Amino acid sequence: MKGPVNYEIAFVYLTSKLKQTLVAVMGVTFGISMYVFMNSFMTGVNDVQTDLAFSALAHIRVYNDGPADNTDLVRKVYPEGTLSNIRSARVIQYTEGIKHSGEIIHFLRQQPELKAITPEVNVNVFFRNGANKVNGTLSGVDVENENRVFQSATYMLEGNWNALKYRNDGLILGSGLAANLSLHVDDNVNVLTADGNAKTYKVIGIFQTNVTSVDKTKAYLSIGATRQLLAKNADYVTDIQVNIGDFHQAEKVARRIAPIIPYKTESWQASNQQLEAGSRLRDIIAVAVSLTILLVAGFGIYNIMNMTINEKIREIAILKAMGFNGKDITRIFLTLAMVIGLVGGVIGLLFGYAVSVTVNHIPFRIASLKYLPMAYRWQDYSMAFCFGLATTFIAGYMPSRRASRIDPVIIIRG
Repeated sequence: MKGPVNYEIAFVYLTSKLKQTLVAVMGVTFGISMYVFMNSFMTGVNDVQTDLAFSALAHIRVYNDGPADNTDLVRKVYPEGTLSNIRSARVIQYTEGIKHSGEIIHFLRQQPELKAITPEVNVNVFFRNGANKVNGTLSGVDVENENRVFQSATYMLEGNWNALKYRNDGLILGSGLAANLSLHVDDNVNVLTADGNAKTYKVIGIFQTNVTSVDKTKAYLSIGATRQLLAKNADYVTDIQVNIGDFHQAEKVARRIAPIIPYKTESWQASNQQLEAGSRLRDIIAVAVSLTILLVAGFGIYNIMNMTINEKIREIAILKAMGFNGKDITRIFLTLAMVIGLVGGVIGLLFGYAVSVTVNHIPFRIASLKYLPMAYRWQDYSMAFCFGLATTFIAGYMPSRRASRIDPVIIIRG
């Protein structure tokens, strides 16, 4: 029977000191809203950086990382001190690129995690336009599969990505490379390989990934035309780029398939450890700042609850003298704290969302960004609400336990 009465008493305590209640609610509101905003902002920054990185980086890369050290084969066979005389030593030719690429691609397509795969022929070349000559990378690509892995069509400034499929004489240049060579669409550019092969191509498009190292050095050509330039067979590739469903699992998948593939199989985490480290560091900072704000709000609620109990100490003694036990007193003040947490939590979620949306629409130009990035994940909102309630519960439970242990006889006697 005391249950409804306990709630009525808690409601009276809430409304009797509205300023104190509002201060406590505002503390929870501010803590939760800042938790939502900080995590939304950090997640948005991580997403932008990931998108920029994966504009030219696959989740898993298969490539030939070079020959073994065969510079002194004799010493590997004969022990130190053995007399030997070698005449007309024959140089063992090393085969570059990936052999039997079709079989490897077929095997990779059978992996359940695979999302997209593309073969590439990458070669260092000189791009020349009149007196201008720039060293860069020519990437021969399977047009459709390259777009599936890197969404290359979305980075086109001029021209059409799919036109590369039908133009063996067509070249798509990075914006920085085109600027350095003073080239525009429909201009001609000469490509010279290290082996002395040279050919003139027509610029049919310009792309911009906003990754400077890519935009200033890279050009795309169809994979068939690249093989013709290098005089290679139809199975020749230098890289196989693979995307999987969850890029966080790339290291695990790469370790599983590496023993089966006779070439270097490298995840993006292994080749770009600074990218993953930066992402994790920002997450840690966001969580640390947000939890600190929530703890500060919790201490504020704790102080307010202590003040309320000190002010209501005689009323608590009278309640206990009337038959209310320690659990009833605990329930009254815990209800008081949880109502503050619930109200402050709901308002905090709404306010945090409003702040995030507002900041997301403020013009902010840096590199390719037009606005500050924000991510709206339900996980951030649910975690903020749960942490807020937990902090409020602890801040309310400790003083309420102290109130439940008050001896009414001592208080009433003064």
